[in-house]
Amino acid sequence: MIEIKDLCKSFDDKEVLKNINAVFEDGKTNLIIGQSGSGKTVLMKNLVGLLDPTSGKVLYDGRDFVSMTKKEKVMMRREMGMIFQSAALFDSLTVLDNVMFPLDMFSSMTLRERQKRAMYCLDRVNLVGAEEKYPGELSGGMQKRVAIARAIALNPKYLFCDEPNSGLDPKTSLVIDDLLHSITREFNMTTIINTHDMNSVMGIGENIIFIYEGHKEWQGVSADIMDSSNKRLTDFIFASDLLKEMREALHNK
Repeated sequence: MIEIKDLCKSFDDKEVLKNINAVFEDGKTNLIIGQSGSGKTVLMKNLVGLLDPTSGKVLYDGRDFVSMTKKEKVMMRREMGMIFQSAALFDSLTVLDNVMFPLDMFSSMTLRERQKRAMYCLDRVNLVGAEEKYPGELSGGMQKRVAIARAIALNPKYLFCDEPNSGLDPKTSLVIDDLLHSITREFNMTTIINTHDMNSVMGIGENIIFIYEGHKEWQGVSADIMDSSNKRLTDFIFASDLLKEMREALHNK
């Protein structure tokens, strides 16, 4: 479980995050949503230590990440997996070598053990047979699956995903959502996904935090969104005419 308490972040005199309190739960897909510029990317960067908060706490199972020493933070990051918006694969490495990269860097496994673990992760994302290919030979969806395999190679307790469906077609996005959701349950990870994708929100949003102008405006589950009375949330969620029509149809039944 990750808990943030009274988290604030300012850049010079501009306050970007304002007294945020939230809990991200184990074994669930926790989503951070909000308009561009709302502060959700800054929030995730504070969670993983790419930015230091101005004040407040970030607790990993009770351990305050903010107050850790540099050495302690390095050790803590070994418990984290990251999936970047662009997949961020190494073009000069094969798929297998990309997945092995964190194992080469941070594990004490033998070469054979690292290869076995990497192949297990590739099998988990249905990419056995692609291990000798290079990223440039793969579709966008396959690249994202390689990124997921690499992110889980060290069996992390916490998985962070920055816009994992960016640039993907709707069908492939659903595949990625289902994969992230099933892996989260299987490994009982605390998964946090930064997303604009409303299909993800409605499909796998087990714990959703809506950020508005730097503060937590709403927190709940996808089933509560359709009936929410929070106007800022509904304006954001039902921005498209199609979703508005769906909501009205449900209320008129």
